[in-house]
Amino acid sequence: MTFAHFNRRLHLYLGLSLLPWLFMYGISSIPFAHNQYFERRDAAKGIPLWSLRSTHTVDAAVPEDPGQLRTFGASLLQQAGITADTFGAYRQSPTQVNVYVYSFWNSTQLKYFADQQRLTVEDRRFRWDHFLTGMHARGGFEQESLFVRSWSVIVDLVCLAIVVWIASGLYMWWGLPGSRGLGWLAIVAGVISFLVFTVGL
Repeated sequence: MTFAHFNRRLHLYLGLSLLPWLFMYGISSIPFAHNQYFERRDAAKGIPLWSLRSTHTVDAAVPEDPGQLRTFGASLLQQAGITADTFGAYRQSPTQVNVYVYSFWNSTQLKYFADQQRLTVEDRRFRWDHFLTGMHARGGFEQESLFVRSWSVIVDLVCLAIVVWIASGLYMWWGLPGSRGLGWLAIVAGVISFLVFTVGL
């Protein structure tokens, strides 16, 4: 088997294996680009996005060190009786800390108001645009769950596979002298459009 033959097979099977991932990233880009449309469409239904699940009285000092916010968020989850592998804790203001528990299918947010010693728990209604953008944006290795980290590993491998897929396509294109002219035109057009928007925006 020659390298050219191997490269064609590599390009073919990489493209097939990347189908669900490229489809997901392509489709999920639509709600990212048209977020206001989906928000207006949802608001027209008159149904609140978040619903209150419970309220708790909690007396806890908000840590000054941002590095301790995750541990603080875990303690708030425990006091609310919520078990979660995937969450993030953020300081909304000097006296407020928000904790987000999220998955592709549902999300819960905790809001702790230190000055009021009050902790609220709210659940977000399922929306397909949130489902798609959640898949698109999800990544990172800050979570402890092995399953969650495995998603991030797969995303890294998909990104690497896309780069190899592009390289194998360029190699095949260069091996077809009759297509080089149109190929250069496509590459130049793509580069120019990318640079125009990069500089302009």
